[in-house]
Amino acid sequence: MSEGVVRSLGSGRFLDWRALDADGAAGGLLICWDKRSLEIVDWEEGQYSLSCRFKNVEDGAVWVFTGVYGPFTKEERECLWEELGAVRGIWDESWASRSPLQGGVFTWSGGLNNQTWARLDRFLVSPSWLDQFSGVIQRRLPRPVSDHFPILLEGGGLRRGPSPFRFENMWLKVEGFLDLIRNWWREIEVRGTASYRLAAKMKELKQKLKAWNREVFGNLKGNKSAALQQVDYWDRVESERRLSLKETELKKEAKESYKKWVLLEESHWRQLSREVWLKEGDKNTGFFHRMANAHRNNNSLDRIKIDGVWLVEEQEVREGIANAYQQRLSEDLGWKADIERIQLDQISQQEAENLEIPFSENEIHSALMEMSGDKAPGPDGFTMAFWQSCWDFVKGEILEMFKEFHEQSSFLKSLNNTFLVLIPKKGRAADLGDFRPISLLGGLYKLMAKVLANRLKRVLNKVVAPTQNAFVMGRQIFDASLIANEVIDSWQKRKEKGLICKLDIEKAYDSINWQFLLKTLHKMGFDSKWLGWMWSCISSAKFSVLVNGVPAGFFPSSKGLRQGDPLSPYLFVLGMEVLDALIRRAIAVFRANKEHLTHLSWILLWFEAALGLRINLDKSEIIPIGVLEEIEEMAVELGCRVGSLPSQYLGLPLGAPNKAPSVWNGVEEKVRRRLARWKRQYISKGGRITLIRSTLASMPIYHMSLFRMPKSMARRLDKVQRDFLWGGGKYGKESSSNQRFAYDKDNLWKQVITAKYGQEGHGWRAKRAYGAFGVGVWKEIWKETDWKMDPKAAGGGDLERMGWLMASVWGLKGKLGLAWMDEGRALLEFEKAAEARKIFDGGARLVGGIQVDLKV
Repeated sequence: MSEGVVRSLGSGRFLDWRALDADGAAGGLLICWDKRSLEIVDWEEGQYSLSCRFKNVEDGAVWVFTGVYGPFTKEERECLWEELGAVRGIWDESWASRSPLQGGVFTWSGGLNNQTWARLDRFLVSPSWLDQFSGVIQRRLPRPVSDHFPILLEGGGLRRGPSPFRFENMWLKVEGFLDLIRNWWREIEVRGTASYRLAAKMKELKQKLKAWNREVFGNLKGNKSAALQQVDYWDRVESERRLSLKETELKKEAKESYKKWVLLEESHWRQLSREVWLKEGDKNTGFFHRMANAHRNNNSLDRIKIDGVWLVEEQEVREGIANAYQQRLSEDLGWKADIERIQLDQISQQEAENLEIPFSENEIHSALMEMSGDKAPGPDGFTMAFWQSCWDFVKGEILEMFKEFHEQSSFLKSLNNTFLVLIPKKGRAADLGDFRPISLLGGLYKLMAKVLANRLKRVLNKVVAPTQNAFVMGRQIFDASLIANEVIDSWQKRKEKGLICKLDIEKAYDSINWQFLLKTLHKMGFDSKWLGWMWSCISSAKFSVLVNGVPAGFFPSSKGLRQGDPLSPYLFVLGMEVLDALIRRAIAVFRANKEHLTHLSWILLWFEAALGLRINLDKSEIIPIGVLEEIEEMAVELGCRVGSLPSQYLGLPLGAPNKAPSVWNGVEEKVRRRLARWKRQYISKGGRITLIRSTLASMPIYHMSLFRMPKSMARRLDKVQRDFLWGGGKYGKESSSNQRFAYDKDNLWKQVITAKYGQEGHGWRAKRAYGAFGVGVWKEIWKETDWKMDPKAAGGGDLERMGWLMASVWGLKGKLGLAWMDEGRALLEFEKAAEARKIFDGGARLVGGIQVDLKV
């Protein structure tokens, strides 16, 4: 490689380089860098690789880059691995390498008419390298000459353009920061309505915060590095001579300064990572950094397919997404069905009046403190942690804003501006339909919506039928799964024929018609002031779509509810009550035949014309129970496919024999996949314990609400978690269905179980289920009560008070053995929950507070 060829690449006198010459037309590597950014510390040449050890000029971080031209034969490849192993042996810094391994997008084409495509080029980086560089992405570039596509590794992500202001929660931990904010807030004088004054103050405060961050707070990474250099300086001085009292104090201050910047950095990356389950201050900065990078990479968009057309240019991607959502959120003009004749339940006049009473300070503050302070902010940039921390000096304006809203049913529209963020529903999402739009709301509007939602949910059960379980206090979403499984069980016992219709609503939140929703609320007895509040909340929003962190578009909407708005789930449930009322009327005469299924299709078409919600036929299905001769014709009539049992409903098995292994298929896989997202070495032991508990709470526990976990599955899950914890939780107290049977009065699920099995003991539990069974969900649940009420179990009361923190006993085979308290195993209770009956029935007794004699 000649000097002239390298200099022709650009960068002038700042260009430095190292090269490995080609062998004829094969091989050859050239590594170039800008000396203003990187300083070369050392380099190593091999037969197939060239490695450079770099030092960042900005922060002094040292890392290794290896360029590889991969050979084809086995012997040559073994030589390459030896070269790379040698590099790893002499340098242990973070490593970035470019290696021709499989996977990803094709980077080479050849053969006859370019019909052969392969992935021959890619970057590989170590996790520690990713910790040093944020927003790293890999892109394929055009190839004007070569048969290889160039690939570009960029730090800083795809962002092009100004990023929105974002309040950093770590600022709240800086000494004197809250006093500074208080003074600024009080100095800003604005006249106008309460909501206008708040918006104006936030706007001016943003500018002050930006200047303070730039001029006073400074660069976080640079400050941390400078503090560490001070610590190192005093250590070197102390190694040469004894420090004076003043110097000792300076060394102590340097260490405290470094500790402060480390904690602030951890808080910063925790906020970006969105991993709010893990507490900061536990030395998990590397984990937070890695997860923030993973989220950024996962959500980055360099191309997208909209209406079958690929958009690849940066500007057209932004404009295409913004235009698509502007169209999606615009109401189509046309005929709308009327709901005047539909009978809906109503709230009382007193309940309607209570919804409209003036807002109190305690009500607003309680709602504020219920909200997470770490969630991503909306267009105003202020997190809820800001409002929570500054409540004592901002509450005056906020209370005035609520008073203004109560009296005038309006507020400044800019407070309701919204960012739409596209979250992939699956890996390698490509089409716009593969993304879920989540709304990031302004903090003040979100607080207002939270207060209104808290009021609305208190009366929801008055107007929502028992057949709807989601978001209604006192009801559980898995009640519907229990009912469905028990109905199937009854049909199968009686050998009756039946038909299950599983309907999926397409883009449910995006499509709901506002006028229809307000008419529904009016028919339910909500007064005009409340209706005005709802209209102001849903109609004043304007949207920008965040594409790679940069806002695109700014448009209003004329239909739909926002995912992320505290009001949306409750309003959606109220709108769905119309469909529920129509189906309830149809069920009285509904039979599993083609004619009646035609009537159901008419109801769904009418509902679409009224509310705007369309059934997604691709995801809907009908499932026959027994042999139905016209099942294929019925599927054609409804326009969906024919399914079969067992199936899934609300994330739980439907129609599966209770003891069948298929009931738990996928649970272990989900747990492993969840744990695989985090690397053990990034998380402290306390963090790993928290992760185990959070994983348990969100995965197997949901299944365990209805289905008894097999012992074999409990052991496997225990092993997965144990391996993660030790490198190789207790789950929360949930009310079981048996316990809920005693105090739930009118819930539909209890009515179904009572009608099927009967009840005893003045209604505190269902009667025992006898006889053969098919699905048998409730029969298995009843067994839990059976053994808990067993007199033998009474002797285990001391164990119960100890929380069952007992290790399992293995291989005793009837012999006397010992069990002991084990702090590590206390986390892994699935196995013990499954084994508890055996231990009690075996006559476990507490001896001496800790030691237990067991005869199993």
